[in-house]
Amino acid sequence: MTAIYPSLNIIKEAHERIKPFIHRTPVLKSSLINDLLNVEFYFKCENLQKVGAFKYRGATNAVQLLSDIEASKGVTTHSSGNHAAALSLAARKRDIPAYIVMPENAPSIKKAAVQSYGAQITYCEPTLEAREKTLDLVQQKTGATFIHPYNNFNVISGQGTAAVELLEDYPQLDAVIAPVGGGGLLSGTAIATKSINHNIKVYGAEPLNADDAYRSFKQGIIIPSENPNTIADGLLTSLGTITFQAIRDNVDDIFRTKEETIILAMRLIWERMKIIVEPSAAVPLAIVIENKDFFKNKKIGIIFSGGNVDLNQLPFH
Repeated sequence: MTAIYPSLNIIKEAHERIKPFIHRTPVLKSSLINDLLNVEFYFKCENLQKVGAFKYRGATNAVQLLSDIEASKGVTTHSSGNHAAALSLAARKRDIPAYIVMPENAPSIKKAAVQSYGAQITYCEPTLEAREKTLDLVQQKTGATFIHPYNNFNVISGQGTAAVELLEDYPQLDAVIAPVGGGGLLSGTAIATKSINHNIKVYGAEPLNADDAYRSFKQGIIIPSENPNTIADGLLTSLGTITFQAIRDNVDDIFRTKEETIILAMRLIWERMKIIVEPSAAVPLAIVIENKDFFKNKKIGIIFSGGNVDLNQLPFH
C-alpha cells in the first residue's frame, strides 16, 4: 500500500511556512520528576502554543496552503475542542472567514475562545450525525473548505513540526511519546522522528477507557471508539484512514493508562513544573509512571499536547 501521509521534507516545508505564525515552544526539564522515575525527561510544551495546543500548527499549515479562491470562501470544521479555536485563529491570521459547527453542550470556555477569534459558530445537537449534517449545510451555503481536525495531509504535516523542533534541540533521545486520539499529533511526531533518526522509539499514549487506537494498532484494522469515558477529553475520537496508516508504519507501540494515573501525572506536572497541562497532555507521563522498568534510565521526549483546562472542573481532590 502506497503511503498517503507526508514525508519529512513536507513536514520541514510546513515548518518554514508556519514559523511566522506559531510559537517555538520551550522544552522544559524537571530534575524532581527525573529522580522520581529514573528517567531523563524533555517536555515539549505545546500547552504554551497559541490557542494553548499543538493544534494551531496543523490548522495554520492547512489554512496557509489554501489557494486565494479557496481562501476567499473561508474554512469550516466541526469541533468542540482545540481544533475549533486553532482553525478560527489561523483563519483570522489570513483574514478569511471561519465557520465552526459546535455541539450545544461544548464547554463554555471553548465556545468563548472560538468567538474571541472571530469565527461564526453554528450550534447543533451533540451527536456525530448532527455535526456532520450541520457541516454539510454550512458548506453548501458558504462554499468553505472543510479542514478535518486530524485526518488531513496538511494538518498532519503541521503537527509533525513540534517533533522537528524537539529533535533540533535534543537529538540524542531514546524515545518520544505523544498522546493519541484521532492520531494527528502521533502521526506527525512518528513520521518526523523516525525519518530524522530511525533508532529513536516512538510510542503512543492512550487512556485505558478510550483505547481504540491501541486495539486498532494491535489488530491491524481501524476499530472505532465506542462510548469512551475518560478525563482526557482530547483523546475521545477514532483514528482516521491517514493517521492509522502513518501510525502502523512508524509507531513502535501504544501504551494504555488508568484514569487515576492520568490525574496523578497531571497533578505532578502542575505541582513540580508549575505549568498548566490538560489531562490529555498528562497521558504520556502517566504511561511512564505505570511502566517504570521499561523506561528506566532512558532519555524520553514527551509532547505536552495542550493546556486548556476548565478551572472550575479540576480533578484534584
